[in-house]
Amino acid sequence: MVEYYLEEEPNVEQTDVMTGDRNRARFLYYQLKMSMKKAQRMDIIVSFLMESGVRLLLKDLKEALKRGVKIRLLTGNYLGITQPSALCLVKKELNNQVDLRFYNEKGRSFHPKAYIFHQRAGSEIYIGSSNISRSALTSGIEWNYRFGSHRDQRNFQLFYETFEDLFYHHSIIVDDEELRKYSKSWKRPAVAKDLEKYDEAEENPQILELFQPRGAQIEALYALEASRSEGAVKGLVQAATGVGKTYLAAFDSAGYEHVLFVAHREEILKQAAVSFRNVRKSDDYGFFNSRQKDTDKAVIFASVATLGKDTYLCRDYFPKDYFDYIVVDEFHHAVTDQYRKIIAYFTPKFLLGLTATPERMDGRNIYEICDYNVPYEISLKDAINKGMLVPFHYYGIFDKTDYSGFHPERGRYREEDLNHAYIGNEERYELIYRYYTKYRSRRALGFCSTRQHAEDMAGEFSRRGVPSAAVYSDAGGEYAEARDTAIEKLKNGEIRIIFSVDMFNEGVDITSVDMVMFLRPTESPVVFLQQLGRGLRRCKGKEYLNVLDFIGNYEKAGQAPHLLSGNLHLDGMTAERLCEDLDFPDGCMVDFDLRLMDLFQEMARRNQTVKERIRSAYYHVKELLGKVPNRMELFTYMDDAVYQLCLNRPAENPFRKYLEFLHELGELSEEEQRIFDGIGREFLALLETTDMQKSYKMPILASFYNDGDVKTAVTEAEVLHHWIKFFSTGTNWKDLKKGITYEQYQKITDQQHLSNARRNPVHFLTVSGKGFFVEKEGCMLAIREDMDRHAFKRLQIPAFIKL
Repeated sequence: MVEYYLEEEPNVEQTDVMTGDRNRARFLYYQLKMSMKKAQRMDIIVSFLMESGVRLLLKDLKEALKRGVKIRLLTGNYLGITQPSALCLVKKELNNQVDLRFYNEKGRSFHPKAYIFHQRAGSEIYIGSSNISRSALTSGIEWNYRFGSHRDQRNFQLFYETFEDLFYHHSIIVDDEELRKYSKSWKRPAVAKDLEKYDEAEENPQILELFQPRGAQIEALYALEASRSEGAVKGLVQAATGVGKTYLAAFDSAGYEHVLFVAHREEILKQAAVSFRNVRKSDDYGFFNSRQKDTDKAVIFASVATLGKDTYLCRDYFPKDYFDYIVVDEFHHAVTDQYRKIIAYFTPKFLLGLTATPERMDGRNIYEICDYNVPYEISLKDAINKGMLVPFHYYGIFDKTDYSGFHPERGRYREEDLNHAYIGNEERYELIYRYYTKYRSRRALGFCSTRQHAEDMAGEFSRRGVPSAAVYSDAGGEYAEARDTAIEKLKNGEIRIIFSVDMFNEGVDITSVDMVMFLRPTESPVVFLQQLGRGLRRCKGKEYLNVLDFIGNYEKAGQAPHLLSGNLHLDGMTAERLCEDLDFPDGCMVDFDLRLMDLFQEMARRNQTVKERIRSAYYHVKELLGKVPNRMELFTYMDDAVYQLCLNRPAENPFRKYLEFLHELGELSEEEQRIFDGIGREFLALLETTDMQKSYKMPILASFYNDGDVKTAVTEAEVLHHWIKFFSTGTNWKDLKKGITYEQYQKITDQQHLSNARRNPVHFLTVSGKGFFVEKEGCMLAIREDMDRHAFKRLQIPAFIKL
């Protein structure tokens, strides 16, 4: 997160020969600065751009643009040496005023390095070996030579004409779409490690220490800014643990006057306060929790458990519009009632959700809360490929522990069963210790199932000469330590392992951890990835993370390798799929005990069919709610893996035929049975099979549903209200017309909106609606008269709008 920058240039005289090294007078950087100050136009052609070099030139480029200087920049994308973050810096910091292009001839190499400046008195060119990286522009051994058009007009013209030809006839413009494509496919090249090493600060340079965004953070900031320019007021950034989401929020919110940062753990709030202070360079921040109630600070770090109370969500503490910018950390928790109350109360200019794990914790959909707007996402796999995180070496170790007699309750094994299996199990102690010593570790985390299990493991390893501590809530055991104390002891080497229970899933930053051990069943993909992320942060001297996973015959055995490959939806896999080679991130390794392969195949054969899985999920939701779930409730509370099965198996998808699904299960009420036996069933089938891909019909159906006050006929005014409400939410306006801009959308008149509604969904529903949708005097559209209003209400139209 800390970047280093050269101080203001020394008193350097102009020279035509630049050779870098230790003589600052021979740095290309200082010569370019002098030329940029006099330039009227600039043309730059280099084989690659790096973030460090772009940042070095930004100030001078900004000043040039302010003077009206036109800048063209042609670079290469071969082998991925040009960093996407460098391109984002050029576009974001220079307000898309630079004509930025990629060389686009795949059959020819591209290695030019030249900087051309056009001035009143003539033009000049620097040509040599320096690309745009900090080392190449400063102390690297790079030879460059400058000459002017007045000295050698003929050869200058040859270079300039060649640049013109390459720029206009052999290039593509790096617009937002091209940048997105490049970033999505970009992987950190092998040579990047050496290039970045050259960019590190010298032994005793004159440097300024600054906190600046880096890598994926720069890309995310550019995406967020673009999203706001398109009218978005909410956004979710999904980024793997270790990418630096908190600093990202601090950078993105830096220009806002009043900022609220909400989280559920005190540790997260404290760490966030440090990050924001570093970025803002200000102590104008406070906390809102059970002990402290600051209300007059620029940045407030609030505990959701405190702020989420009705007592504090009022004008006496904070007016609704007090905060310009709200950050909700660990956004997957935002489905809980207290988070929702906070989000519903305030009206910020922008709300940013941050999460490493977008899967539907508590079975609810977090995307709905942020208007389904995800400006930027980088998975764990992508983060490793891009060099933001270290690779992992994963070892799946066969554990003889027998789970066959244990029965999970609501997806989790009972604590007493696991304690019975683990505590006092000498064979298992020896297995874990043997593999720990085999792969060696200076600082490790062990994830346990219960408090007693964590205490037991810490005691066992301590007795074997490996100093360890246990961290868990309400700690009181012999080996228990407070969370912060244990972390400090691990960092300074007083202990070698922390055994924990659900205390290190979020809000922990121990970059030096070089091993994680999974000592309990993997029950949740979300928790597995959170805990894995505790060890993947980059740290000097750490090449990779060792992962020891002790796997027995528990219910979801075999998930881990698929999660590590980026495949989060595993249910329904065949035995062959479970054993096939997977595409892991670059530099990663996965190794299984051969006995596990037989176990996985046996468990795959015992798996339920897709139909059985879906029905089991239905009965689980019914038990959870204490009643027959309606369509939306099943969608909301169904396990995400099962929901993915529904999407992938249309014939078994209950959401496409929910009334029929309930009928097959014998779960229909008398009223629903009457609907099923009458025309309501046919009407429902129409809605279930109507193509919603273009979204035009959604606001029409919403106008009938009318937020629960169901109508059987809708006027133009009612359609217009729901139409504008729908298309003005998030970036839904993009669905109106291909290529439409936000400015064009804002200029659409009410009459044009109504015309669009008549021409597309209203016309379609009238013509192709099997007679259920009809014209009616004084209304824009109506439901035919023999449809019972209450039966219509029971058909749960919101389910179609959301699904």
